[in-house]
Amino acid sequence: MLASLRAAVEATPEDIPLRLHFAEVLAAAGARADAVRQAGAVLQRDPENLRALRLITGGAVAAGSAMPDGPRAENDDVEILRSLESELTDVLPPMYVDPEAGGPAACDVESPGLRLADVAGMGEVKARLEAGVLAPMRHPEFTRLYGRSLNGGLLLYGPPGCGKTFIARALAGEMKARFVAVSLADVLDVYLGQSERNIREIFELARRRAPCVVFMDEIDALGQKRGHLRSGSARGTVNQLLSEMDGMSSNEGVYVIGATNHPWDVDVALRRPGRFDRMQLVLPPDAPARAAVLRYHLRGRPIANVDVHKLAELTDGYSGADLACICDGAAEHTLLDSVRSGAPRMIEMEDLLKAVREVKPSIDAWLATARNVAQFSNEGGSYDDLLVYLRRRGLA
Repeated sequence: MLASLRAAVEATPEDIPLRLHFAEVLAAAGARADAVRQAGAVLQRDPENLRALRLITGGAVAAGSAMPDGPRAENDDVEILRSLESELTDVLPPMYVDPEAGGPAACDVESPGLRLADVAGMGEVKARLEAGVLAPMRHPEFTRLYGRSLNGGLLLYGPPGCGKTFIARALAGEMKARFVAVSLADVLDVYLGQSERNIREIFELARRRAPCVVFMDEIDALGQKRGHLRSGSARGTVNQLLSEMDGMSSNEGVYVIGATNHPWDVDVALRRPGRFDRMQLVLPPDAPARAAVLRYHLRGRPIANVDVHKLAELTDGYSGADLACICDGAAEHTLLDSVRSGAPRMIEMEDLLKAVREVKPSIDAWLATARNVAQFSNEGGSYDDLLVYLRRRGLA
């Protein structure tokens, strides 16, 4: 029976109830070490599973003890596992044994509640994501029929402050996938070889928690062109990233999204098919999106006689970050005015118009660089979308 259960678990490793049953049978048969390993594998996939915790602790966690006075504390599992560290070191990933350690243990696995419907405007971006990513995922029978795979990656590029991270979270929510945000600080390390190890462990974490979206912000810094790198360790980091994205290990259920303001600085090997094989330009918000962003940043503030649609018309070419700065600037003017007069007043249209005059679009410097790239370095038509936008604005 144990051999049959073991074969079934190996055939369907993501079947948590089956693995739990196998662990309980092992414990009843006296094979405690094997039972702990199976329970640990369950906790890798479901960190809050009480049955697995009871198996590991020998029944120390009662069904109701996890939340005696209210909601269960986030660190309950961690405290229990710390007390059994010597027993679990070879079973659980470092993320659960020592969450205060450096490296990828600092990467949080989230379950974003956002959807693409929460992203205001950007109809063209949504349509491209629907066709290229979501439609194959929602129709797996057609995906299998035509041999289509979701492995690979999507590179979001565009001027700063235009919502690339927000779109990545919304896409993960639409895919009902977990979300791992990776920053440069999560990867780079002063010790030789540790940066490569961090990248490997981040991808291993994503594979264990599949379906999972790995979001790499500022990918141009992490995956910079190797010809521009003087450090051998930096080139090794890029090589490790190439290797992980190339599917040397199974990346089934792992989708990688990169974001950058400077895609022309990303190593060309990262942009070949199978890695970041899709590029999507994320432009400054259009008029409906600007109105929605302004409403969002004005919520909860005392406003009177504010016409967000007029403000949206006046802020063509402003990024989402610029619009937030306008709202903050108007609030600051009103606050200082209220301090001087000794009586609070509402934020009015004139305050916002004054802030618009003071805040200049932050994307102008980016557009100057992007124009040169789109006009003179557009190999293979990679930046055709960018060229269309520049022509529409009379910049090319």
